[in-house]
Amino acid sequence: MVSVRVDPIVERLAFWGIPVSFGVMGLKLLAWWVTGSVALLSDGLESTVNVVAAFIAYFVIRYAQRPADEDHQFGHYKAEYISAVIEGVLIVVAALLIIQEAWGALFSPKLLDAPVLGLAINGLAALVNSGWATLLIRVGKAHRSPALTADGHHVMSDVVTSAGVFAGLILAVMTGYAILDPVLAILVACNILFQGYRVISQSVGGLMDRALEPDEEAAVREAITTHSEGALGVHDLKSRRAGAAAFIDFHLVVPAGMSVDQAHRICDRLEDAIKTIIPEATLAIHVEPEGERAHGQKVDVEGTDK
Repeated sequence: MVSVRVDPIVERLAFWGIPVSFGVMGLKLLAWWVTGSVALLSDGLESTVNVVAAFIAYFVIRYAQRPADEDHQFGHYKAEYISAVIEGVLIVVAALLIIQEAWGALFSPKLLDAPVLGLAINGLAALVNSGWATLLIRVGKAHRSPALTADGHHVMSDVVTSAGVFAGLILAVMTGYAILDPVLAILVACNILFQGYRVISQSVGGLMDRALEPDEEAAVREAITTHSEGALGVHDLKSRRAGAAAFIDFHLVVPAGMSVDQAHRICDRLEDAIKTIIPEATLAIHVEPEGERAHGQKVDVEGTDK
């Protein structure tokens, strides 16, 4: 069965995302309560979605790290993609809630109460979110965690929202045009809709067994070129990602008279070389004698399609 060790830092960050999201939500709702701004209310509504998303990400990441079992012999890694899709949907829901709130305010705009205090509180929340989102995205990508990365992008979309709200409300206060408040909220919602679309599309790609990234596949081909001495070539090289795991398989063509032991040593050498590049990879190498080379697309040991 497949077994990939996942660094505990992923689970710890997912857990701490829960109190962080609660804290940021509290600051944003406080900013709305102080000012009465519909844009700040919209920003706070998005943060309530962040809280739900943080809970989902934490429990799904814990589930995804469970070892392979009889029913899931390739592991539970794809659960993270499900979390990421749900998070993308929640981002879209947050955007629609913002538009709903802002639409009514378009027809009865009002100037803000205590704008300086409210904007200062909202600015503090944005700074916390910015640092947290950067950390989530960096660690999520480094550890191949779609759920953690999606959570980071979700929080980063919140940062963009807050920055737009902050700038727009300062402009509204300076000019006295209260309608800028709901207009700004609607523009922010459009940006959030786009972010939700991106998260959903990337996560669906993972569920559909998307292949390794082009640079990763190129590195795999280079490893085969360098470490396949004694073999005649490979063909039908295929790969797929499943969260933290990577699966690679190909056919290795060897001379018809080569012993099983010699072919096995070539396979071991290739496996070690590829795992140096992609440590989380699981390989399946099908050894076939020279006479089988007529089947399928060929890829020689230099990695060139023939």
